[in-house]
Amino acid sequence: MRVSVLYPLMPTDPESLVPFAALVRDGGAARLWQGQSLSADTQQVFAYLAGRGYRVPVGTSVVLMPLRHPMEAAIQSRSLALLTGHPTVLGLGPATPDFVAGLHGKPYDSPRDACLAYLREVRRLLGPEDDDGAVRLPPLAHPGVETGLGVLRPALARAAGQVADAAISWMSPHGYVQDTLLPAMAKGAAEAGRPVPRVVTVVHAAVDRPHRNPYRLAYTAARAHLAGPHYTDMLRRAGLRVHHSRPNLGARALVDAGVFLHGTPREIAAGLAEYGRAGVDEIVVNVAGVYADHGREDAVRDLREILTACREAES
Repeated sequence: MRVSVLYPLMPTDPESLVPFAALVRDGGAARLWQGQSLSADTQQVFAYLAGRGYRVPVGTSVVLMPLRHPMEAAIQSRSLALLTGHPTVLGLGPATPDFVAGLHGKPYDSPRDACLAYLREVRRLLGPEDDDGAVRLPPLAHPGVETGLGVLRPALARAAGQVADAAISWMSPHGYVQDTLLPAMAKGAAEAGRPVPRVVTVVHAAVDRPHRNPYRLAYTAARAHLAGPHYTDMLRRAGLRVHHSRPNLGARALVDAGVFLHGTPREIAAGLAEYGRAGVDEIVVNVAGVYADHGREDAVRDLREILTACREAES
């Protein structure tokens, strides 16, 4: 199991990511991830870091399909692989119906079908040249692009099995990944006659320190997702008592169920290891609550100590 780190905010200054990129450059973390940013663009910030000397593996968890044409997504991801010198993970997601309607006039008729069509087109554009006459990218040698699909529930997990290289889940309990998402992915992969994608899971965490309240940290970190019906539906399927109208109670449920990992660095490392035993290939540690409530230095300190504990647990 690989352990990576997430920059948890929409950046307004790319320099704010430098300490996170340094954790990857110095060998403590496997990859630097960002989600969708409507401030400084995610891919452009990664390109800035590469130009700044931080040529590290990067991934998106996730960027939203309705914001860019598949051609543009393929160009950007291939460019990042070239600029960083490492394979890039292009994690994609369909966005909420309201967001899609606001951009395109109406929501997707089927988010699942939209994801399948979009990823197939990105993969075609990134693939070897052929003579079908379709528009495609010119040949370019680069380290490679791994296509990923954000998954919360079985329908998109099955779709990921059909078309993606990686399935990227967010705030998903490890038992749910093992018992629900992985079987759906395996079913989709079998239907398409291809390997089962690897699993990447983003996990909230915070080191237990004086004057920190884990319930407050979980609420700060996850309240937007806990107010989303699709996230709370996923958590209810996993056995948590949550509802999108009560994100404060949802935050307590995350902590009490161990979905928000809180404790010593060694205890957090043990919680992350459970994801590896459940079949997760790459864990992405998200210290959004600490960053928002206590600042960047404390967030990086937590990550550094968690990464050290993970390495010690493996030795």
